[in-house]
Amino acid sequence: MSLSDTALLGLYRTMCRIRAFEDAAEETSRGGVAAFGQTAGNALVRGPLHLSTGQEAVAAGVCAHLRLADCLTSTHRGHGHTLAKGADLSRMMLELFGRAGGFCGGKGGSMHIADFSVGMLGANGVVAAGIPIAVGAAQSLKVRGVDALAVTFFGDGAINRGPFAEGLNWAAAFSLPVLFVCEDNQWSATTRTASMSAGDGAAARAQAAGVPSEAVDGMDVEAVHAAAGRLVEQIRAGQGPRLLHARTYRFKGHVSVDPAAYRDPVEVARALEGDPLPLTRARLLARGLKAGDVDRAMHDARAEVQAAVNAATAAPWPDAQAAFTDIQDIGAGRWA
Repeated sequence: MSLSDTALLGLYRTMCRIRAFEDAAEETSRGGVAAFGQTAGNALVRGPLHLSTGQEAVAAGVCAHLRLADCLTSTHRGHGHTLAKGADLSRMMLELFGRAGGFCGGKGGSMHIADFSVGMLGANGVVAAGIPIAVGAAQSLKVRGVDALAVTFFGDGAINRGPFAEGLNWAAAFSLPVLFVCEDNQWSATTRTASMSAGDGAAARAQAAGVPSEAVDGMDVEAVHAAAGRLVEQIRAGQGPRLLHARTYRFKGHVSVDPAAYRDPVEVARALEGDPLPLTRARLLARGLKAGDVDRAMHDARAEVQAAVNAATAAPWPDAQAAFTDIQDIGAGRWA
């Protein structure tokens, strides 16, 4: 069934917020531009920054089906998932800027954002490491009789790591309420995934473990929403784990300062033609919505992000004593 105008516009708003956030994070990690009131060369985002630009439809389409009690784990490229699950955008920007008030007190940065209050169990800098965390969360939900599910996002490179096989097996063996989402952007860091992955990919490997799977065009938010909806409904009905293989594309380099010269410009240009935001905007206009009403979504998103950038720029640094909190205490006043 086709989405209502209101529902599709809602998905578009989510994608606009993700795109606006990623654009601002990218610029401030490079030193900023006039649009963000920063001086060139004065980078405000420190450390690695992995952007999900181009992959917005997957996060928006999947997370639209999730409830507050549902759990989610993400990857090193996790801003979109975190926003779509409902985490506070301003606190995310504070964390990227390393300021007090961020989700990790400014000490974790981009790859460690978590917000348990909305079920976001955390991004993860280790490839595939979020999978067993989500499977463990799903087992906890089942044992405790909680009417909720877990979702784990991971990239195509993660399917070649042990946690993927182990997670599939454990989830299938115990019929756990977990949705595996392979965000297949076709590149594992700087290497084309197809050059080092045997077989037919994530869906085939999942099916070998007895986990039903569905493939979808990850650049089409309506298609992602429909496929994710079917799988989530099956999981909530107690039918066990499912896998969604969403084929998408990473518009940017592996990190924000990576020019990605290893990719064929023709390939990138072709991928940009399938940008999920213009595609969805065109569909909304074709339904008869006014351009001004549709374009307000991106205008509002950029204004919200600009306010977050301004606030993060003015926010204080963490107190020096905060360096001794949220770490392992091995006793006798020593930390490890």
